[in-house]
Amino acid sequence: MGLLAKGLCLAAVGAFWAFLTRDSFDPGSLAGAKVLLTGASAGIGEQMAYHYATFGAQIVLTARREDVLEKVMEKCLKLGARSVFYIAADMSLPPDTEKVVKFALEKLGGLDYLVLNHIGQSPFKLWAGEVNHTRWLMQVNFLSYVQLASAALPALTKSKGSIVVVSSLIGKIPTPYTTSYTAAKFALDGFFGSLRHELAMVGTDVSITLCILGVIDTEYAMEKIRGVVMMSPYPATEAALAIIKGGATRAREIHYPWGTMFLCLIRDWFPDYRDLVIRSFYNYSNTAV
Repeated sequence: MGLLAKGLCLAAVGAFWAFLTRDSFDPGSLAGAKVLLTGASAGIGEQMAYHYATFGAQIVLTARREDVLEKVMEKCLKLGARSVFYIAADMSLPPDTEKVVKFALEKLGGLDYLVLNHIGQSPFKLWAGEVNHTRWLMQVNFLSYVQLASAALPALTKSKGSIVVVSSLIGKIPTPYTTSYTAAKFALDGFFGSLRHELAMVGTDVSITLCILGVIDTEYAMEKIRGVVMMSPYPATEAALAIIKGGATRAREIHYPWGTMFLCLIRDWFPDYRDLVIRSFYNYSNTAV
């Protein structure tokens, strides 16, 4: 296939994608919705909490820092949340995942949305054989997602609810300095993609939305990439709203910003050139090794 034909094909796919992903979000659909939101103390998770509150949802917030969760809860109540609860939990500890779901079901009396957003911190540097860190990160960024989804699935099946999985472009396209983090994000794509098939095959009406995000201006991300990655970040509050809309409309995948969708479409067309372009956005001299 020539370059022109590929370009036309891509344009047609893009137009079709735009049609499929047109905004059909109804804010009223979230009034009273029962939401369990992880990683809710900062960044995208905190912004999602405020959006859900504005829409009048019932929310259970969880993260490690109880003092910060209390502040987020107070703001959510001021913004109009129907009810808000929080529970401090460490997702590196498997028993905490079941504790969180049990708490949410007790407080909310059911569950409509499980929003998986938490992440473990990972060094932004060349791989140096940190196997123990990779093992820990897989527990936090992947296995805890599986455990939470497994524990919540009976309640979500009853409500015909949704699992919303916050991932990243690097869960589709590998990048430098993120070996362990990338591995966990790729694992999310594989597990929840397979689970989506199985739910459909047995007639379980639970949607799974995978959220593919680009560079977002959270404090956590900016600390790591400032001066190293030459890309403009996008607002966390807009990313949070895009995620919520995707879950509410039961989208298969959402991409924010839209350019992530384009990159995913062409990722296997010119792999060598693609990798050269990726590396061109990195300032190697500013990288901690």
